[in-house]
Amino acid sequence: METMPTDSVLELDTWRNGEDEILRPSGVLDYSASVGLRVALARRLDEGQRSLTVDLSRLRLLDCAAADTLLRAQTDAQERGGALRAPGATDLVLDVLEIIGAAKQLRAYDDPPPGAPPVPEAEKSDDAEPPSQWTTVNELLRQAAALDRSDPRRGALRDRAVAHSLPLADRLARRFHGMGESPADLSQVAALGLMKAIEGFDPDYGTDFGGYATPTIVGELKRYFRDKGWGVHVPRRLQELRIEINRVRDSLGQRLGRSPTPKDVAEHLGIDEDQVLEALVASSAYRPVSLFAPLGGDDDAGTLADVLGDDDRDIDGVEFRQAVKPLIARLPERERRILSLRFYGNRTQAQIAADLGISQMHVSRLLSRTLDGLRRALLDG
Repeated sequence: METMPTDSVLELDTWRNGEDEILRPSGVLDYSASVGLRVALARRLDEGQRSLTVDLSRLRLLDCAAADTLLRAQTDAQERGGALRAPGATDLVLDVLEIIGAAKQLRAYDDPPPGAPPVPEAEKSDDAEPPSQWTTVNELLRQAAALDRSDPRRGALRDRAVAHSLPLADRLARRFHGMGESPADLSQVAALGLMKAIEGFDPDYGTDFGGYATPTIVGELKRYFRDKGWGVHVPRRLQELRIEINRVRDSLGQRLGRSPTPKDVAEHLGIDEDQVLEALVASSAYRPVSLFAPLGGDDDAGTLADVLGDDDRDIDGVEFRQAVKPLIARLPERERRILSLRFYGNRTQAQIAADLGISQMHVSRLLSRTLDGLRRALLDG
């Protein structure tokens, strides 16, 4: 066992397999530990060792700095006429090497070299439990944060973190199924919340990404229901009160043994009953009824649009009828009778003339004079 004194102590198992010298680091190979690995590899190359193998099978995590150390050591070995390979990579170690395009170059897919010394029992028990999902995501985001924004590896690391975290977003979106929104839309909103969480997460803060992302994603889903889910806009206070009412209804119903009344809900929340009633009325605006919804189970019953009122074409005549009513009342009896028979009785001028015992020409002159007088009186009035 070889120990390199760095900021992060690096432990190396070393052994020989013919002309090949093998180094096996354990645990986490981060930036500070990679300094020790670089020193160990450079010393062996300086001593004339041409064939080196770095066994990655005992590593849990490896960052981009350590991968760069391996690539530079490989180049140095090739310039000296030798070779370096790094087989045995798995899980997150292999992910990082694949992202930076070094897995094939370092032969990371190869099986670990034979003849390795046994792993101490204490080390076996320490590593028996694999790193959690969020340990992997935390490490991916930590490595991404250490890279420049223009570095293409940064985007690849973040994409891998998103792929690891999407099941969490989908699981949170399923909590809101059955509330009137499309499951596909909810998954999209949850994914947007996940991207916001990745953008705002600080891997050095000491919190698992899962604990940080959950309230961020749930908040984005609630914001979607508040801002986009309502068919008719209602005040935010009523939207939030509706959520509170729905939250306490079940618990109140279990405690009371019956469906809670608005008064029960108001007393539980410490508000006026009128506020509860207002929120319940506003709830109907969340999903308005379609105008083409059938009125009953019978398809021939028609739709809601069929029973809605239309514009009254005679509404504009109401004012004129009320204005002309006192003018007609001041007309002589014969003129009033002529108007009544003509416009309410639908009589012809000849029929009116026969009824009044006068000529049709006389009826025509009286009718014309009466209408002209009414018209002038309306315009003057």
